[in-house]
Amino acid sequence: MKTNAELQKDVQDAIKWEPLLHSEEIGVAAKDGVVSLTGTVDSYAKKVQAEKAASNVSGVKVLVENIKVKFPDPRSKTDNEIAREIVAAFESNTVIPEEKIHVKVEDGWVDLDGELAWDYLREITENSIQFLPGVKGIFNNITIKSDIQNTIEKKDVEEALRRSSIDSKEINVSVSGTTVTLTGAVHSWSQKKEAERIAWKTPGIEHVNNELAVDFEYDF
Repeated sequence: MKTNAELQKDVQDAIKWEPLLHSEEIGVAAKDGVVSLTGTVDSYAKKVQAEKAASNVSGVKVLVENIKVKFPDPRSKTDNEIAREIVAAFESNTVIPEEKIHVKVEDGWVDLDGELAWDYLREITENSIQFLPGVKGIFNNITIKSDIQNTIEKKDVEEALRRSSIDSKEINVSVSGTTVTLTGAVHSWSQKKEAERIAWKTPGIEHVNNELAVDFEYDF
């Protein structure tokens, strides 16, 4: 069990441990298991890395991320330049079905729209552009429309969760059509995200409702 001060220090240390990040750029506050990240970084990739580092710390129930991206060079890339680099990134990755993805860039913010068959393709698409210079943030609005007609079996999702490193004894799985809903509790924020990631791998899935609570006893 951790106090607020202990959790804050653990998150600060986790951020400091990441070679990409400079810990003085990011402020950390912790209260009741809710961790808030603030500050300004010079790339969207740093913003994402800080969030990942904090979410993997034991004791984090909820992560509130308010990090801003500000580029040091006033001659930042134009939206057209960013858009061309996004197209090139998609073309260089043969896994990404670029013809199914629509991109809009406005003031460095990227909107991704379209329809893909798997969640992992949605994730790969976003990851392929997060390191591009000039990108301030990404809104991933891509939806999943499975091209597999299999009936989703509750027991298959439960078995996949049991095979993982997650303590899944308190996770309840329900299935309605192409939607999987996760309820119950896990012991960390990272386990909550991992359970969702595993559920998204189910053949035929189109939606995941992650209603898992993070059950972490806390001292004050």
